[in-house]
Amino acid sequence: MLHIEQLDIFNSISNVLEADGTDIYIVGGFIRDTLLNETSNDVDMVVKQDPITLGNKLAQITGGHSYNLSLDHHVRRVEVPVSQGTITIDLSQLCGTIEDNLTSRDFTINSMATPLNSFKSNLWRDSIIDPCNGMSDLLNKTLRCNNSDVFVQDGIRLLRGVRIAAKLKLRIDPYTANVMKSNARHIELAAPERVRDEFLTILSTTSAHNQLEILDRLDILCRIIPELSDTKGVEQPKVHYWDVWGHSIHAVETAEMVTSGHHNSAIYSLVPWTQEIESHFNEIITDGHSRRTILKLTALLHDIAKPQTKTTDSTGRTRFLRHSEEGSEIANERLSALRLSRTGIKSVCKMIEEHLRPTNMSYNLDLPTPRAIYRYYRDLEDVAIDTLYLAMADYLAAKGPEIAPDNWAKHAKMIAHILQTGSIQPQNDTKPTRLLTGTDIINEFGIQPGPQIGAILEHINESQAAGIIQTKEDALTLAGQYISNLHLRGN
Repeated sequence: MLHIEQLDIFNSISNVLEADGTDIYIVGGFIRDTLLNETSNDVDMVVKQDPITLGNKLAQITGGHSYNLSLDHHVRRVEVPVSQGTITIDLSQLCGTIEDNLTSRDFTINSMATPLNSFKSNLWRDSIIDPCNGMSDLLNKTLRCNNSDVFVQDGIRLLRGVRIAAKLKLRIDPYTANVMKSNARHIELAAPERVRDEFLTILSTTSAHNQLEILDRLDILCRIIPELSDTKGVEQPKVHYWDVWGHSIHAVETAEMVTSGHHNSAIYSLVPWTQEIESHFNEIITDGHSRRTILKLTALLHDIAKPQTKTTDSTGRTRFLRHSEEGSEIANERLSALRLSRTGIKSVCKMIEEHLRPTNMSYNLDLPTPRAIYRYYRDLEDVAIDTLYLAMADYLAAKGPEIAPDNWAKHAKMIAHILQTGSIQPQNDTKPTRLLTGTDIINEFGIQPGPQIGAILEHINESQAAGIIQTKEDALTLAGQYISNLHLRGN
């Protein structure tokens, strides 16, 4: 969908460049999205003139900023400030005819163009150049590649195809699907940063678990995260409905659901949800993506170490000892290879390492103590809330269709209690004034300086944060009891 500022910019560019006799075409995704009545501020143009020279001129005309996008200087980007943000114009040089350019592109729906000057008369739809029948495929909701070599030329198109199909709700035609699968190995040759960006964008889409299943059928997913292949067929105790692979995929689904504020579902209406929580998961935290997307990534990886940690004891009990800790290490290595930011890696790894903690804080689904909740928020810091929602997603994905509503209600209540209690406890940036110092303890009880002092102070701080004590006198009494207990234990 075109807005008035885009038309103004297009007309200004056209008026100036016509004097130079410059042929310029708008191509690709902008034409596709505009035909779908979707607003897009990303515009690709091809020109016969030098893109660098033209980009500098466009920047002057529009009051924007021009710079080289690619290392080989073949693409010049111009960012134009508008009231709705920024219009990004990418200029590349036209080699041969415009038809040659379009037929060399990836998918038919991205292989349409129109002369820039056609926007002056608003006749651009009648001027569309469409040698690959992209409009027909767009009408029929079909994603089709232009030829069998497009994925060899650029392996990232494998992910882009799945992303576009998901975004536009298109069906990947059978021939294209076969070509993608036969060329899946080329994703391993793509730059890690590009793979990361496309993969995270896929995870950010609605029903991302469906796209993961498509990636798996196309033999792409386990080339991006090879460790996932080992999870297939790894059976779990009867409390789990799916094997580790199925559980991981469905955990992505439930992670999306518990962070989407569904109130019309008997299951998801029990998820604690406020405007503050919604804002929390909408927050951008790494590589241009939200906490919600990073949580879905974590859900996919949270049990990735179960295959190598699986054991069966003499009673036949299946266990996955230290799978959280080892899973955190595996995730760190894999996400580092994908060039995820340090912030993103730290968040994902911490959530994986601690994903069992919310459930383990409460025995038989009893509500955890204020002190346990204080320790939880102290240790998990920035991902404390996120890990609570991961715990809910993990629970739902484990039970699947066999979920017991009463038990789920108790679990959701427990999570809500941790959230509520944590929200009223002082956090790291708003610590209350200490009731006692180490000097107070030494003077009052005659204890020599050493590690015991720190242990006593931490016990007092936890009790203060949990609301158990409020005054210095309370703190001294508690310290005396703690010291007495230490002596009773022979310490």
